[in-house]
This record gives sequence, C-alpha cells and structure tokens, in this order.
Amino acid sequence: MATRKRVTAQDVARLAGVSRTTVSFVLNNVTDMRISEETRQKVLAAARLLNYHPDAVARRMVTGRTRVVGFVLRQSPEQAFADLFLPQVLNGLSQAAARQGYQVLFEPIPPDQPNTMYSRLVNERHVDGIILSGPRFDDEDLLRLHREGAPLVLIGRLPDVEIPYVDVDNIGGARMATEYLIQKGHRRIGLITNAPLSYTASVERLSGYRQALEAAGLAFDETLVRYGNFTPHSGYQAMAALLQVRPLPTAVFVASDTVALGALQAIRHAGLRIPSDISLIGFDDIPLAGFLDPPLTTIHLPAFNLGWEAAEILLQRLSAEEATPPYRLLATHLVERESCAPPRKS
Repeated sequence: MATRKRVTAQDVARLAGVSRTTVSFVLNNVTDMRISEETRQKVLAAARLLNYHPDAVARRMVTGRTRVVGFVLRQSPEQAFADLFLPQVLNGLSQAAARQGYQVLFEPIPPDQPNTMYSRLVNERHVDGIILSGPRFDDEDLLRLHREGAPLVLIGRLPDVEIPYVDVDNIGGARMATEYLIQKGHRRIGLITNAPLSYTASVERLSGYRQALEAAGLAFDETLVRYGNFTPHSGYQAMAALLQVRPLPTAVFVASDTVALGALQAIRHAGLRIPSDISLIGFDDIPLAGFLDPPLTTIHLPAFNLGWEAAEILLQRLSAEEATPPYRLLATHLVERESCAPPRKS
C-alpha cells in the first residue's frame, strides 16, 4: 500500500501563491510582519484545504515557543501514579492550557534524582514554563530557576519565596478535620501525614492538627504521629504502627485520602471496625472517597480549580500579562460521611 505523502509548508505556499516564509509567519501567528489580511486568509484557506498542521520543531524555531508547559512533581512515578488526587489537578491544568493552544508535559521526578532534571526542561526549551506541584523546602534548583527569571508557578507554597502560587488553606483544613473529631468527643487523636516533612503541605497540615489540639487544651503527643509518603502502602504501614500504641487512639486524621486507603485496610486487618472502634477522617475528597466502606469523611479540596488557576497564572506570565493576583489561596470545606462517630464508652 502506498504511503501518503506528508503535506509540507511548501505545499501550502505553492497553493496560496506566497513564499514559504510567509506561510510560517501566518500559521505561527508572528506579528509585525506587514502581511495583508487578504494574504493571511489565502494562507489559512490553503492550509485548511490541504489539512496542514505546523511541525512543533519548526514552530519553536520561528516563535521561540514550544506551546508546551511542564507539570512537574517531586515524586517517584510510583508515588505520582498512586496519588488519586492528581488526575483532577491535571485535568484542570490541561483544560486551561488547551483553551490557549498549549499542551502539558507531565514529569514526575523522584526526590533522589538531580534537581537539574527539571531545570533542563526550561533551559533546553522542552517547555515554555513549569507548574511544580508539591514544593520541597530543600529544592535549591527551584530557587535558582526563580532567581534566573524562569516562568514558574507552584501548586503549594514556599515560605518567604515570591514565586507565584495556587494553594489551599492546608493549616485551616487540617485544623477543621481535627476540630471535627474533638467535637465528636475524641481526645486521643492520631495523625498520619500525607508526605514527609520536607514537603510544605505536610508541615502545614501537621501545624493545623497541633493548633486544634492546643486550642482544645489537648497535649500534642508525638507517639500518635506517623508519616505517610503519598501512597496507600505508606498509609497501611503508618496505621499498623499507630495500632501498636497503647492506649489506642480513638480517631485518626489522615492528611491524604490516598494514604487513608491503606490506613483503612490496616484497621480492618487488625480486626477493628470503622467508626465503632476507631474513627477515620481524610483530606482531599478524591472521587473514590464517597464509595469506600464506610464512605470517608474528609476535607474537600477544589482539585480541578488548583490545576486550572495554576495554568492561568503561568499562561498570563508567558503572554506578558499581569496575573491578578499571582498568589491564590483556595478554600476547603468538610464533607461529612460515615467514617466518624463518638468514641465508644469503655
């Protein structure tokens, strides 16, 4: 079977009766070239007739832009693909980017990999800018990129660093979850973090938990704190360790619904019931949360909006528009389901 010949810019130029350079300028929206509207329409009509689409490499050579933004996570691929919260963020980001003709390159980079791996995305022109989800305190390369003026937006925040960001009120959300358990009558409340404390969101959720305890006159007890690492497996291990503490906590706040999936399984494997033996509250409100057994009470985050607004800020920066505002903090709220109850009377 004969292979169909690929349509080129030269074919469009021949049909439109113009130079190949004119075709390139028109199809890549290069301004200030004094191309008449009549000529522009002839080129566009020829391109439609031949079903021609500009090559991405050629477009980059003409415009200096890839029309691609990088979505980077400092997680291993295993952690990234286990996190059920991320697809909603990526959906919002991709839709906002597509609306302005951009594509998204998803790049999970493990914390033990050189930070230069994602700075190369910008410096070698693979992407026009980066949206980094889950910033870490120890990310020196990110700070260097920022100082060099690279287009960056965070999903999350770094204290005392003026990089544009979109985030949720992690402290307020964690405080809300812990206060809810206290209102139910719980006094011995465990915590499993969403990630190690090198991640800013983990520190903030731990802080909200501590604030709620202190406001209620309850002492912070380090033996009731364990550290998750984005995955259900880490939640299982953390909860199994908590269940060895005596006396047992009567409730546990798990600062990630994905991590809570493993915690729920560990409770079951220990022969305990939720919520009659131990209450469980999550954070994120992943789509699966309402279909667990029992349905999980959790703190809702606007995941789609996180991605959408991060993309909007970055694309405004790339088009030299002023992002208003370049720092956005989105609200959270409690979603009450069936995984929490007052502690059982002894």
